Amino acid sequence: MKMRMVVTAFVSLLSTLFCTGNAVQAQVIPPAIKTAETSIDAERIRAHVKFLSDDLLEGRGPGLRGSEIAARYIATEFALYGLKPGGDNNTYLQQINFVGMNAIPSKTNLALVPKDGKNIDLTYAEDYTVSNRTLTAQIDIDAPIVFVGYGVQAPEFQWDDFAGVDVKGKVILCIVGDPPSTDPKFFGGEALTYYGRWTYKFEQAARMGAIGALIIHRTDLASYGWDVVKNSNTSEKTYLRDDRNPQLQAASWIQLNVAKKLFAASGLDVNVEMEAAGKRGFKAVELPVRLKAHVESTVRPFQSANVVGILPGVNAGGREQAILYTAHYDHLGFVPGMAGDNIYNGAADNATGVGMLLEMAHAWTQSGIKPPHSIIFSSVTAEEQGLLGSEYLGQHPPVPAGDIALDINYDMILPIGIPQQVNVNGAQRTSFFSTVEATAKRFSLTIVPDPRPSAGSYYRSDHFSLSRVGIPAFSIETGDLYEGHDAAWGRKQHEDFTAHDYHNFSDNYHEDWDFRGNAKLDRFGMELGWEALAAPATIHWNASDEFEAARKASSR
Repeated sequence: MKMRMVVTAFVSLLSTLFCTGNAVQAQVIPPAIKTAETSIDAERIRAHVKFLSDDLLEGRGPGLRGSEIAARYIATEFALYGLKPGGDNNTYLQQINFVGMNAIPSKTNLALVPKDGKNIDLTYAEDYTVSNRTLTAQIDIDAPIVFVGYGVQAPEFQWDDFAGVDVKGKVILCIVGDPPSTDPKFFGGEALTYYGRWTYKFEQAARMGAIGALIIHRTDLASYGWDVVKNSNTSEKTYLRDDRNPQLQAASWIQLNVAKKLFAASGLDVNVEMEAAGKRGFKAVELPVRLKAHVESTVRPFQSANVVGILPGVNAGGREQAILYTAHYDHLGFVPGMAGDNIYNGAADNATGVGMLLEMAHAWTQSGIKPPHSIIFSSVTAEEQGLLGSEYLGQHPPVPAGDIALDINYDMILPIGIPQQVNVNGAQRTSFFSTVEATAKRFSLTIVPDPRPSAGSYYRSDHFSLSRVGIPAFSIETGDLYEGHDAAWGRKQHEDFTAHDYHNFSDNYHEDWDFRGNAKLDRFGMELGWEALAAPATIHWNASDEFEAARKASSR
């Protein structure tokens, strides 16, 4: 049965709410919200996940048939729920122009050329991956290599790996991750900052004028093994067609054993050089080795869409303060011509998040509630390609970024039971955190810090793109403790998934999956959404947070 609330009663309720200090205070949850929460159905989430991860969708690679099916499926659900279209031309689809680049292995080669001229030839996929970001069919490089440590310029930490060296027209060599630290105020301590992400390394290399970059892979620093790098970078890579930022001709990962050979050919020890790179005062090293590369790629211009639906608000408080729910629907597609299982179905990553987003939209719309501000639901594309869909959404939001109070993101929530812990990494950086704490308590959820801070999860999902344009944003994730199990069991489930299934062909749907926990976290997210909608004070980033300036700029 649909429940309807009278707008005047809504305004009356809001007028009784108040705020103490700068923190956004927890609100009284209306009975209609509580009733709507009970409609959230674990089996409906299961049904969405089962369909979206079926072989029919061929891994949902951006711009491919399966991705189009997924987008239209989500758009159809939005239409059935009665959401207002938030895409282009009164549709649910926000089309984005991309270019897909796929290195042709038989026509691609990289070699290290020491002074003695004895080439060290490298094997594609086993020793290195490479992508041409200039969106041209062929590039040739013959350039010197410069070791720039971690490849970081961080003035706030007085750290500059590029000091005293000119890398224009050269190839940089750098280590994945941050300079080592145990101090939370210095590169985040044990928590990875954006400076440690591969995306930053490639971006910074291009900004400095380099034509290529070699990132040294280490499992302990990347938080995933070489298989993840290989599987993520040896199929088609996607780039925004209209990106005007400088780009690398060769964006490459190399195995640690390749780095050992490179340093040895320079008369250096890899361990000594990597240790030196982690110390303040490190100076870049121009190596007596050149990179010789020939890369031929297929070039595929295409469109792929974010799917956007809006539940309009009555705007009881004057200026719009919408909330946004996000979850990416894309994955890695499939490998043509490969024998056996060649589809990256992405059941956990991220059919689970999309199933939760759809069930969230269903609960909000079927409740009959008229929210005081708009609720935006967006399932974004090209997350696996570097958060590109959410980057575009952040630059082209359906309402101005300054009018979006909060983004709550769902990404890869394993359906393995009912969680007793929740990780809301990023919420603690906002004025909304005390509300999150109070809401978690009502749901018998203990807030835990990021269980794997060195993985840098905050910078690896779509909420990060929204935070970059100032929107307070975080993902809802589980901790390790589940009903009926100890934390060691949960930790093992997560570690096993990362080691064996993450970005692998084995991330498939399982009939024995338990979606009750996904439903619980949907209810949690719904209540948080109401809290944000009803808050009399604008949610903001904490003072001196890295995204505070962007929020101030977007709110003008």
